[in-house]
Amino acid sequence: MIVDLPDTTISQVSKALVKIREEGGAVALGRVLTLIIATETGQEEEAIEAANDASREHPMRVIVVATEPEQGDLEARVDAQIRVGGDAGASEVILLRAYGAAAVDEESLVMGLLLPDAPVVTWWPRTAPAVPGRSPLGRLAQRRITDASAQPDPQAAIHALADSYLPGDADFAWTRLTLWRAQLAAVLDQPPYAPVTGVRVSGAIDSPSTTLLAAWLHMQLGAATHCGLNPIELGSNGIHGVELDREPGTIRLIRDVPGVATLTQPGQPVHDLALPRRNLRDCLADELRRLDPDELYGEVITKGLAALATSASEGAGR
Repeated sequence: MIVDLPDTTISQVSKALVKIREEGGAVALGRVLTLIIATETGQEEEAIEAANDASREHPMRVIVVATEPEQGDLEARVDAQIRVGGDAGASEVILLRAYGAAAVDEESLVMGLLLPDAPVVTWWPRTAPAVPGRSPLGRLAQRRITDASAQPDPQAAIHALADSYLPGDADFAWTRLTLWRAQLAAVLDQPPYAPVTGVRVSGAIDSPSTTLLAAWLHMQLGAATHCGLNPIELGSNGIHGVELDREPGTIRLIRDVPGVATLTQPGQPVHDLALPRRNLRDCLADELRRLDPDELYGEVITKGLAALATSASEGAGR
């Protein structure tokens, strides 16, 4: 069911939610959290679809705050829409399109709609504030999710997140590494247990995940690490591959085909492994599984990136 409330107030939206629950039996008692999605008008549907899919694992209230990038002299107005039932997965979606002065104070737009005593997660699918943890919507949340790969300059964005990091911050560039990290850890957990002496990670220049993977490997292995970022070509987006040098030879995990990687190890058969690029739904559901700070991500982004840059400078100076 979809209920439109044009030119409305937050008080009227709250009353409409109560009425829907009383008349239709939809309740918020089973919601485990509130997800705030901050985006631009016209870009909200993809994020809502991902949230609806993720809600089947994490029942929640979704509050979408959609604003115009250039407010100009737009008249102050809030148009709301409430979606429940089949139009909202296992969640209830409250879409707020705010214009003019009504869009300035985002915090006041959502305060009256938060579920009582439920944790809050804020997600910026596109453009994120300079310091997410100190932004109006970020201050309300235990977890704050950004996506460096959606920014105009993904590599600059991931380094900016390192400078602005606060406990509770997360980024999908890190979430997309879960399968790569698991596979590499499984490989290194097999004999021979020889130390890794060199690491090479390659990927597209618009892939901040490639940079984070190199930083993580450098932190974990302590070996000289090279991160190669290549121009974007058809079918070459994301991480391309990892090479680990150790005795008795080099381990290679290369993804030449989208979704499939080839694992080559000395003295063992070649294996093809499913290694797809994770979609928005998978990344969001993964991040919602934990509401405490991701300490490993914090270390990688605040310390690992700097250590990787130092290693690269020292390698270039040799």
